[in-house]
Amino acid sequence: MATELKPTVSFEESFEKLDIRVGRVTEVQLETGTRKPTYRMVIDFGKFGKRVSYGRFTQHPVDEVQGRLVLGVLNFPPKEMDGAVSEVLVLGVQYPKGESGEATFVSPAVDTRIGSKLF
Repeated sequence: MATELKPTVSFEESFEKLDIRVGRVTEVQLETGTRKPTYRMVIDFGKFGKRVSYGRFTQHPVDEVQGRLVLGVLNFPPKEMDGAVSEVLVLGVQYPKGESGEATFVSPAVDTRIGSKLF
């Protein structure tokens, strides 16, 4: 695990450029075409549309993911993952005691409006 911080950057050259918004998972299914277990999630970002994301959030049961509020980076380019294309990066952190890459969600603590911007 890294013990040093990355170099300091200004707000304007980093965080201000990211478009991170709240979305709600409207569909979720286990993707079997990837080399590791992955969920295919359709996420509704309100007026910013629906986007597909693939992520290793599989320690969470499907029924816990369905309807969940998540934070997603909307202005990254699509990323190919084992032949699947993820249109939005859903923010997460390492799942406790999970394999490398297994994640748990970074989510709002209370129900909030989809499409809201992280600030």
